[in-house]
Amino acid sequence: MATRLGDDERRQALEHLTGWAMVEGREAIQRRYVFRDFSEAFGFMTRVALAAERMDHHPEWSNVYKTVDVTLTTHEAGGLTELDVKLAQTMDRLAGK
Repeated sequence: MATRLGDDERRQALEHLTGWAMVEGREAIQRRYVFRDFSEAFGFMTRVALAAERMDHHPEWSNVYKTVDVTLTTHEAGGLTELDVKLAQTMDRLAGK
């Protein structure tokens, strides 16, 4: 089982995750990705879905046209874990950010 990050670990992780922020009132991080069009956004989601499945860690997300909103948290740990940070880094890499 993944272990929740402490306050210092969360702050340090966010320093290295450009565009990600803590969700108000919740121990989770969020980010919005904006692409050129729906196809590019959907392609990103497909690549992330394959990576997330390999990690056995799945995002909370939604897509409207060219925008993908993502929230990451580890439900079984009750908050943010290293797994969330790794998935965020993977998503940024796949988005070319």
